[in-house]
Amino acid sequence: MNILVTGHGRHGKDTFCEVLRYHGLTFTSSSLQAAKNYIFPLWGKYRYDTIEECYNDRHTGDNRAIWYKLIQEYNTPDKSRLARDILYRNDVYCGMRCKEELSACDRIYLFDIKIWVDASDRLPPESSDSMTITKDMCDIIIENNGSLDEFLSKIAYLANILACANKTEVLI
Repeated sequence: MNILVTGHGRHGKDTFCEVLRYHGLTFTSSSLQAAKNYIFPLWGKYRYDTIEECYNDRHTGDNRAIWYKLIQEYNTPDKSRLARDILYRNDVYCGMRCKEELSACDRIYLFDIKIWVDASDRLPPESSDSMTITKDMCDIIIENNGSLDEFLSKIAYLANILACANKTEVLI
């Protein structure tokens, strides 16, 4: 099963995916994959000593918009390139932000399910210069506006449903 987890920056996508890992699903952050494949070699190596340092600074200043544009460059002309890179070795793509990339993935049926993580009652949305996907483009919305325990409970519940849906053996 190929899963997309998206939503505004710092709304809980990585936490969501870390919990999915405990349920046997693998994931890679789009930003980390993009840093390794493209951003650090092209742009980051002139500013940072390591890929990790570059990745950890992605939210500072104008970096979010810069990363968005660099990922778009990496995905030109094939808007599904980064998604296919990630899903080659993982079950979950964490952090897509461009609606054109999502549309390209939808055209080739790359994702079985698209999940939006939403903490908009307690955190601001990301600027449209670095996020063009909206929650109505996703199949499931997981709210992250309460306590961490509530969020973890929602993730575990959904992970159990996904695990059942992903079983290949059918008992009759």
